[in-house]
Amino acid sequence: MEQQINILISGGGTGGHIYPAIAIANELKLRYPEANFLFVGAKDKMEMEKVPQAGYAIEGLWISGIQRKKVLQNLSFPFKLISSLFRARTLIKKFKPTVAIGTGGFASGPTLYMARLMGVPTLIQEQNSYPGITNKLLGKKADKICVAYNNLERFFPASKILKTGNPVRQDLLSIYSKKEEGKDFFNLNNSQKTVLVLGGSLGARRINQLIESQLSFFDSQQVQVLWQCGKLYVDEYKKYNENKSVQVHAYLNRMDLAYAAADFIISRAGASSVSELCIVGKPTIFIPSPNVAEDHQTKNAQAIEDKHGAITIKEAELSNFPIVFETLLKDKGKQESLSENIHELALPNATSDIVNEIEKLIKK
Repeated sequence: MEQQINILISGGGTGGHIYPAIAIANELKLRYPEANFLFVGAKDKMEMEKVPQAGYAIEGLWISGIQRKKVLQNLSFPFKLISSLFRARTLIKKFKPTVAIGTGGFASGPTLYMARLMGVPTLIQEQNSYPGITNKLLGKKADKICVAYNNLERFFPASKILKTGNPVRQDLLSIYSKKEEGKDFFNLNNSQKTVLVLGGSLGARRINQLIESQLSFFDSQQVQVLWQCGKLYVDEYKKYNENKSVQVHAYLNRMDLAYAAADFIISRAGASSVSELCIVGKPTIFIPSPNVAEDHQTKNAQAIEDKHGAITIKEAELSNFPIVFETLLKDKGKQESLSENIHELALPNATSDIVNEIEKLIKK
């Protein structure tokens, strides 16, 4: 009789933790169609919506992170943590996972900690060049740690680390044959260059403010703007859709076609975005968010810039943007070298490589 395979996955808080978790689940489902899947997330976070949309069951924990600026909110943290540990224990006893996978975020801490304590093999997937506190703590006991950057031996036991890269949308692997389709889909002008602006799944206030202030500059350079401003900001910026060379979207459902249509990309430097942009291989300007744990976006962007694969502009230096962009726009050689160098850093087989490691734990 075949062993029943139960796969527990925890990760969330942001798209950067959720989408890798779903990509891993999808690949496991291809290999083990009869397996049972259970996701564990944080109540009120976006995974509670996104995971069911992807076709998987999810349970929520009452958990949140330490608030750096709202100290009073931290008074409830010990109660949330204890509650989440007990809830995770109950879920694990009932579900009986064969393996537990963590992709980062608040909920993965108590879930993976309790799974390991109860003898479940565990794998964590660290997306960033600088790990968050949850994965740093979990890494001490995890069976395997899949990473996307070099030099993470500072944070994790070297014997457990495997460099796989981050899971990305598989439809990105064929974007070079989709440029015309992308331009048609977004109704873009073939005689103009296109800049694609990405601020993450919720949007980035500072990037949106920058783009708003530079619309006449882009116009003067004959550059059209495909602008994903985020659902928090779409009401504020949708008025610019009246400008025929500007398109404002809360969210881009066909990211493959958006990437395919773009000549230049302006983006935050979250781990998933960086991994996607390495595969996309277009001239990229990173504007890292300074408001994230351990300033990890700046470190992610720096890892690419150090290999001459992108340009980084810090939020405090955005007054330099017009000069940087115009210089890039006029320098074909620079565009080509940025594209080649960032593309060389791509790890397109990440999902498959991570799932190969999970399979080893299942068979163990």
